[in-house]
Amino acid sequence: METVIAFIIIFGSLVFFHELGHFLFAKKAGIMVREFAIGFGPKILAIRKKETLYTIRILPFGGYVRMAGEDFDSVELLPGYRVGVVLNDSDEVEKIYLNREIANPNVLFLETESADLSKELYIEGYDEDGQLVRYNVSREAIIYEKGQETLIAPYDRQFDSKPLGSRAMAIFAGPLFNFILSFFIFLAIGLLNGIPKDEPIIAEVVKDTPAYAAGMEAGDRIKEVDGTVVDKWSQFTGIIQEKPGEKIQVKVERAGELLTMTMTPSTIVDSGQEFGQIGVKYAPEYEKSPLKALQYGATETVNWITRIFELLGMLVTGKFSIDALSGPVGIYKATEEMARFGIFTLMNWAAILSINLGIMNLLPLPALDGGRLLFFLYEAVRGKPVDKQKEGMVHFVGIMLLMVLMVVVTWNDIQRFFF
Repeated sequence: METVIAFIIIFGSLVFFHELGHFLFAKKAGIMVREFAIGFGPKILAIRKKETLYTIRILPFGGYVRMAGEDFDSVELLPGYRVGVVLNDSDEVEKIYLNREIANPNVLFLETESADLSKELYIEGYDEDGQLVRYNVSREAIIYEKGQETLIAPYDRQFDSKPLGSRAMAIFAGPLFNFILSFFIFLAIGLLNGIPKDEPIIAEVVKDTPAYAAGMEAGDRIKEVDGTVVDKWSQFTGIIQEKPGEKIQVKVERAGELLTMTMTPSTIVDSGQEFGQIGVKYAPEYEKSPLKALQYGATETVNWITRIFELLGMLVTGKFSIDALSGPVGIYKATEEMARFGIFTLMNWAAILSINLGIMNLLPLPALDGGRLLFFLYEAVRGKPVDKQKEGMVHFVGIMLLMVLMVVVTWNDIQRFFF
């Protein structure tokens, strides 16, 4: 139960901040946001505040911000369509009923001749006396259809009406907020738990390993590996991991004396990759400093962004197997493991997941934020946008392919953890 709660809190927070980025920059650009949703599928909770519907939905695998004009959400009143309208004190249409039967004595019925609910904001049609009448439509007019209420979106409030830079920023802001969230999580870890000093001092040497055979002892400070000066433990482990099966020389300082040891790291295979390992353990010491915590937040965020991009590069070149990818099931199991090591390990895991979510969304694939940004780049070069129907079809195909990938990854997770 604790794992379920931790998973929901972590994943829900990552999705919330991602969508919050889209939401805030859309509002800043003057775009109407119709819905801010956490999750997919049927609504569990819905609250309307002004022009935006805030919802929590049953499937906690993502979320979305629905902006006016993005998904062909405008209503087109065709000639001959019978509608009911209600006027305000300024004789502007404030309510439009598309239902056949309307229980409202103030409704005026029209047979539409022409209408524009986006740019010119008017309805023209024949009233019940057969007279042709024309009404201006209020910018806050509401359309009622089958129990649903939809606020009209004047063109200047629609996504496509905004400059290219504003549209691109509204899309890029989602991944950006994931990176910002990661920075603040790492910052919180640094402030509350302290910053690991990362000194290259051995805490323990495991028996029957290359380090043990070479004579390493607890308390040894690593000074050099094959002539490379070592200042940090992370630097030392990075060098060792890159030299599986290669003979190396390690200089250590012991009781003020420099000793040189020769060893060959064992080869460890993880996710199809080979890594070197010599059999030493590290026991970090921590220090608390607000300034260093800020630096830690920034450097950890940049380091993890770099690492994830490197892994993606390995995936593209075939050095990293797709079988090693994880979906919701894998993330859940990993969260379960991280929770066993305490709150700070869980926070670190959340920060890494947030960066991962941001980078995945920036991939130039249809239906993802990166795919949409790619269309914006094409628009900037070409000088005009891609046809909406063609772009929509590309994104639809992308969604289908992503769904297939999700099924494959989830099946791999199930086989890995339950069979």
